[in-house]
Amino acid sequence: MTDRVPAVGGTRTVPAPDAIARDYLLLALRLDQHIPGLVDGYFGPAELKPQVDMEPLQAPVRLRDEAAALRERLPTEVDESDRRAWLDAQLVALGTHAAALGGERLAYLDEAERCFAYRPVRYPDAVFDAAAAQIEALLPGGGPLSDRLAAWDARFEVPVDRLAGVVEWLVDRLRASAQSVFGLPAGEGLRLALVRGQPWAAYAWYDGGRRSRFDLNTDLPVRVTDLVDLVAHETYPGHHLEHAWKDADLVDVQGRLEASIQLINTPECLISEGLAELGNRFVAPPDERIDLLVELFARAGLSIAGDPEVAAASAARSVALAPHRTALSAIVGNAAILRHADGRSHGEVLAYLCDVGRTPRAIAEKRLEFIEHPLWRTYVFVYAEGEALLRRWLEAVPNGQRVARFGRLLHEQLTPAAVRAPG
Repeated sequence: MTDRVPAVGGTRTVPAPDAIARDYLLLALRLDQHIPGLVDGYFGPAELKPQVDMEPLQAPVRLRDEAAALRERLPTEVDESDRRAWLDAQLVALGTHAAALGGERLAYLDEAERCFAYRPVRYPDAVFDAAAAQIEALLPGGGPLSDRLAAWDARFEVPVDRLAGVVEWLVDRLRASAQSVFGLPAGEGLRLALVRGQPWAAYAWYDGGRRSRFDLNTDLPVRVTDLVDLVAHETYPGHHLEHAWKDADLVDVQGRLEASIQLINTPECLISEGLAELGNRFVAPPDERIDLLVELFARAGLSIAGDPEVAAASAARSVALAPHRTALSAIVGNAAILRHADGRSHGEVLAYLCDVGRTPRAIAEKRLEFIEHPLWRTYVFVYAEGEALLRRWLEAVPNGQRVARFGRLLHEQLTPAAVRAPG
């Protein structure tokens, strides 16, 4: 575990929350006692967490009513329209969680829509067939496409004993790029840990004070060709930078203390994951990607690095494959709908991921573990759906304005409705 950037400054004083923010924080902390993991990070007023820990467990129906009462207070207690809209969307999700705890049942897609203020899409299988056809053209040969993809990917696996060094170098590279494009808040930094036994591939845990812990799961082999997107997603300009800037701007400057808690399965996740999925284009743009991959091949000690022509050709093909593989990966949303809305069995959904998604079995099993996890069963949508939503929003302005528009995601309380709105 390596501390990447030294902390600066002394003990931080969190500003006192206004009544709305305080009650929102208390509601979320109380719900987390029923739904462990709902609170993804808390760095707000220190006295609130022990206060909730010492209380009797609140009944779900009471928490549902608290969420509704908070929504009713917003028009008179919150002046800023963006803040009011953001809190309202978050409170709809929290009220939905509380109602479900109390026995109210929604259809799976209705539940997801209330959680994320955005209704997930079931894609026609033809979308995945088209993506697979593009991959077939780039990886011709005999046998199932999933086998060819697995053989292709095996060439790029990073030995675990070299993984930390490769990732640390890449974090520094992406951090420098993000600093140039978006700027960094004073004192931000993160540390890396390699972990096992998790349903996700990587995770950025925000600790407050502009600091994060970046966990990289080694349950499955980690490939160089996935690292740029994965590391950018979690660090710069993804989750870590977003949380650090919002801590600096929303909490410390504007006093919006509701931003001092991060909640799973709420609308903020759709924005956050979409931001993290798109951010790599700004810190590792397509015209730099091939050279960056060649550098990573060498740092990972891959055999292909010994032949510059082979390395460059492999990098170019990986870059060409990437958008089609991303399109194919959106099948996890369909798989979740099959499992939770249509009632398909574990085995049927696993076969669907392998056959229609052309996914190697070990990877399909890991994805299905995520889909079936109680906390993540609806969260599976936010990656592809968040990316699609924000990509449309970015591409609605000229190319020269997209850096500034993306920068808004790092600093503002934006809702799915706000980015869907014209303009």
